Amino acid sequence: MAQRHDGFGVHPSIPFAAPDGRGSGSVPNNMDAFWMPFTANRQFKKAPRLFVGAKDMHYTTDDGRQVLDGTAGLWCVNAGHCRPEIVKAVQDQVAAMDYAPAFQMGHPGAFELAAQLSALLPTGMDKVFFTNSGSESVDTALKVALAYHRARGEGTRTRFIGRERGYHGVGFGGISVGGIVTNRKFFGPMLAGVDHLPHTHDKAHQAFTQGQPEWGAHLADDLERIVALHDASTIAAVIVEPVAGSTGVLLPPKGYLEKLRAICDRHGILLIFDEVITGFGRLGTPFATDYFGVVPDIITAAKGLTNATVPMGAVFFKNAIYDAFMTGPENAIELFHGYTYSGHPLATAAGLATLKIYKEEGLLTRGADLAAYWQEAAHSLRGLPHVIDVRNLGLIAGIELEPIAGKPTARAFEAFLRAFDKGLLIRTTGDIIALSPPLIIEKDHIDQIFGILADILRDLP
Repeated sequence: MAQRHDGFGVHPSIPFAAPDGRGSGSVPNNMDAFWMPFTANRQFKKAPRLFVGAKDMHYTTDDGRQVLDGTAGLWCVNAGHCRPEIVKAVQDQVAAMDYAPAFQMGHPGAFELAAQLSALLPTGMDKVFFTNSGSESVDTALKVALAYHRARGEGTRTRFIGRERGYHGVGFGGISVGGIVTNRKFFGPMLAGVDHLPHTHDKAHQAFTQGQPEWGAHLADDLERIVALHDASTIAAVIVEPVAGSTGVLLPPKGYLEKLRAICDRHGILLIFDEVITGFGRLGTPFATDYFGVVPDIITAAKGLTNATVPMGAVFFKNAIYDAFMTGPENAIELFHGYTYSGHPLATAAGLATLKIYKEEGLLTRGADLAAYWQEAAHSLRGLPHVIDVRNLGLIAGIELEPIAGKPTARAFEAFLRAFDKGLLIRTTGDIIALSPPLIIEKDHIDQIFGILADILRDLP
């Protein structure tokens, strides 16, 4: 065994062959140190699946295979992998200035990126606060919502309303308003004063719907029940994903978001859209607010903001929220919140280069041109073994499989493994396959994605 000692410890490196042939290749024999997120660590480390390169629509594995990216990484590589323009922008920036503090100092890139982003947003939503992830964006939105009501003399508004099966990242605020049970149950009581709306999916009424379901707008009315229970004077904000992605692609029924907006307006409650997934072209419009024609008070974003090249998130606020803080002496700090890496120079360089690609290649609206073809391909899986629902919107699809009795998640995860072996990256959550490809996808890629899935489903136990 070859060993290397560099003052920090001994690092053995030996050829590694996975027992079942999946992901075999030459990898370092020091995998134990990394505690992987949202991963069955013991299972993975017995049979690693490693990527070592990426370009456009494909990853390259450690054993040299090409894998078609059906998930844009994790819903985030919207412009495709390793775009030269973004790579160069980051390289140039790190050579010029690696870091600049965001507290009481600034650098031009952060202001320019904020200005360009605000131009994409609905009129009157011109203020941008930079974070480093979707989780931080959500916690920022929640904190600002609390502080906004306090600044207006309504400090009793401290309660948040989330939604069952909602995903809002992994900060304590995000898991508190989130509604995915496995993300919540291990971590104690979380934030107090949180209630949840029912989720929007009902297979009995919505199975195999193409696009938005006709049934379910009335589910928004449950917000009135919650308001009556707690009193509007105690509620700060309602937070929902316009399209719930991480839980398995749950679509808003027609009229549902409009009802939420009206109820929030009636009771002086802020409406927050978590657009970490739906932002930056996923539905064929710049943001979901454009697609649905419903304007929230706050939008959280991340993922596609920098094409995932450098971690970055953002929160967009209506001007009235920002203005509520701009009182008192001019030398006083208005908001005691922020991050060491807010508006990081490398992230802003990546963001600016990404927005340029989106504009020049029309990627923020390209999904609309492909949506019908994508929809037809997704619903071609109907009738195949184990498929109990297919749902889609824009360039998102969810294929729900019947669980194996006593083994929830096992069937979809086996599909994930088989897809990887056949050269396709998919994502699974529970027994649902979720697809969200890079926006540069072509029709032949769509054919390949659903052709591979069809073959897998025909043979899946």
